[in-house]
Amino acid sequence: MILSNYVGGQWRVSQASEHVEVLNPATAEPLGRVPLSTAGDVDEAARRGALAFAEWRRVPVAERIQFLFKLKDLLESRMEGLARTITIECGKTLAESRAELRRAVENVEMACGAPVLLQGDFSEDAAAGIDEFTIRQPLGVCAAVCPFNFPGMIPLWFLPYALASGNTFIVKPSERVPLAMRGVFELIEGAGFPPGVVQLINGGRDTVDAILDHPEIRAISFVGSTPVARHVYARAAANGKRVQCQGGAKNPIIVLPDADIEMTSRIAADSAFGCAGQRCLAASLLVTVGDARRAITEAIVEAAGGRVVGSGLDGRVQMGPVISPESKARIEGLVERGLREGARALVDGRGARIPGFERGNFIRPTVLDGVDPRSELAVTEVFGPVLSLLHADSIEEAIAVVNGGRHGNMACLFTSSGTSARKFRSEVEVGNVGINVGVAAPMAFFPFSGARESFFGDLHGQGRHAFEFFTRTKVVVERWPREWTRPF
Repeated sequence: MILSNYVGGQWRVSQASEHVEVLNPATAEPLGRVPLSTAGDVDEAARRGALAFAEWRRVPVAERIQFLFKLKDLLESRMEGLARTITIECGKTLAESRAELRRAVENVEMACGAPVLLQGDFSEDAAAGIDEFTIRQPLGVCAAVCPFNFPGMIPLWFLPYALASGNTFIVKPSERVPLAMRGVFELIEGAGFPPGVVQLINGGRDTVDAILDHPEIRAISFVGSTPVARHVYARAAANGKRVQCQGGAKNPIIVLPDADIEMTSRIAADSAFGCAGQRCLAASLLVTVGDARRAITEAIVEAAGGRVVGSGLDGRVQMGPVISPESKARIEGLVERGLREGARALVDGRGARIPGFERGNFIRPTVLDGVDPRSELAVTEVFGPVLSLLHADSIEEAIAVVNGGRHGNMACLFTSSGTSARKFRSEVEVGNVGINVGVAAPMAFFPFSGARESFFGDLHGQGRHAFEFFTRTKVVVERWPREWTRPF
């Protein structure tokens, strides 16, 4: 099966001469072939989006969101089938896929608040006889370049907000996991959006560059690794586009001596090993402070060793495979380098073999102790089920570890002290802070934040930030002298 693009309200065969095989990461079974769409494919979608924008922007916002209400109902009705598709092509467990789609639906619900959230401000008699007010207007054709790890959720961080704001939209899903978004677009087609308002273009790097360069595409949303985020941000900005780029992460969890060890170890293990460590908010470093070291280390080792690994379709499984053989080799290579740099493997998940799934990309949970904070392992985004343990003597030292890294996506603190929590949330230089929470994923009505090399731009995805990103503000200064007006 060769996947099609969705352009101008129709499923269309790409002009591409090259295709990439999509493989089930648990079985290596071929699932289909995705086209590496050409600049010509992008141009057609952009032009059709621009034509559709002229009418879509004039549709009253209360009418625009009716399409989103229909989409929400369709997503709810097809959630189990979409979750199964995500598990098959991405590897995560069915429970994780269902949770991903629930967050996706929350963003559609949030975007349905557009009639209120797009309102401007009005000041009567800002000066004598002069009224001044702001209005929000859409940008035009917008696009999202999406990663493999949340194929159903991340496109919906952007798509419903852009559409509710009056823009038209193009989604470029990861070529590794195109099937979930194909399923979502079947629902979008069923929701009855006008042709050209929302479109799907499959492809790889050249497709992305064509999107970044196309003059009709006015805004770019991106989620992925930091090097690619930097490339997307620089190239799109150089072309005069509005850009928001979520980059990589090295998320630390700090454990103070007064933390609840049983709760902390369970939550930290779920953060580090959930989704096989392939989420941008996965815990990668665990920093114990003072006397917390021994108890939390023993508990984490037990939690890691007992985690059930296998196919995500098996309800007993707690962790699935990583996305590809290349990812598996890269992750195991980083572990090996960490061991050469002096770390000790308390739990070594390399070389995992799952009966019946010998061709799968499996790595069991891995816990490394004695990691040098300056080592490559301590600063590189692993994006796999690997947790590195570091130790600090004080909360000040632990905060210095957080702020000494390049990334700033998330940091979490486990404690029973309100004073320590307040100090931590105030001083850590990250975008998302968790207190006794292992995955500080914002609800749809808050922005998904980020800092330093984890985010390039100003306005984030989700919530009010999304509406601000997908609109431009126009200020109107208006005077009507009495002699110009006539009574009725």
